[in-house]
Amino acid sequence: MTLVNSKEFVTNQKKYFDLAVNEQVFIKRGKKIFIITCVEEVDDDELKLAKERKKSGVEFTSTSDFIKYLRK
Repeated sequence: MTLVNSKEFVTNQKKYFDLAVNEQVFIKRGKKIFIITCVEEVDDDELKLAKERKKSGVEFTSTSDFIKYLRK
């Protein structure tokens, strides 16, 4: 597990995305913590679960939108 602040993550994105392949990476921005998860293959059940999570209020975003948010 690695915990990094948002400034460090934005500066060294590739490093932390590569690290997320093998371990959990947590990014702290203020009082919020984000988790980077690596998914290599997704089956139909996992896609259904992701859609249910999205409906329940769990938000998914693109990498570029996430980086923009962290830079605020």
